[in-house]
Amino acid sequence: MHKILIVDDEPDLREILQCNLEHAGYLTDSAASAEEALQKLDASHSLILLDVMMEGMSGYRMAEKLRKEQHNAIPIIFLTAKDTENDLLTGFSAGADDYIAKPFSLHEVLARIKAVLSRAEEKPAPNRLKVGALVIDYEKKLVICHDQDIKLSPKEFHILDLLVNHPGRVFSRDEILAEVWHGETFVLDRTIDVHIARIRRKLGDEGAHLTNRQGYGYCYEA
Repeated sequence: MHKILIVDDEPDLREILQCNLEHAGYLTDSAASAEEALQKLDASHSLILLDVMMEGMSGYRMAEKLRKEQHNAIPIIFLTAKDTENDLLTGFSAGADDYIAKPFSLHEVLARIKAVLSRAEEKPAPNRLKVGALVIDYEKKLVICHDQDIKLSPKEFHILDLLVNHPGRVFSRDEILAEVWHGETFVLDRTIDVHIARIRRKLGDEGAHLTNRQGYGYCYEA
């Protein structure tokens, strides 16, 4: 199920969008500013509905920050009253996937969201994923934490990637074994505990995000 982050400084509009998106079957999250949105954004979000003109950081600046500084490929749809040709060009240059001018119909918003998500699912996976202070570089098979390269074994890398890509979801030891070891024989449940302990130690303070739910398994809590 797709989760959409709504970023707009108008509380009534945020509420209307949330109600209608949830009625259409989406999960939603909201933020009143770009700064708040950057704090909330994680790998669980599938798309951002982003207002352009807000107090503090503009929607354009947030999009540029995600694209250039954080290498985040999450789809972005701008919602704005600025609808001249230059505004459109600025929006797409900042990294927008689509651009909806206010006032808009909710049917249009839902149609645009569906189209953008469909296109995004056809794209190859991004080379990098950034969550908090962690960056996972899939091309180099490298983890960066607080701008420092972290040396993980292939199994450690796979475990961290699995948990980070599903924040809040608890994976049992059997599920992790199936995903990472692919049915290899003579692998004990205790192996998972040892690998998680090593990952935590290597990540330092960020390792605290890898949590154990006693009797259930492990998860990444953003």
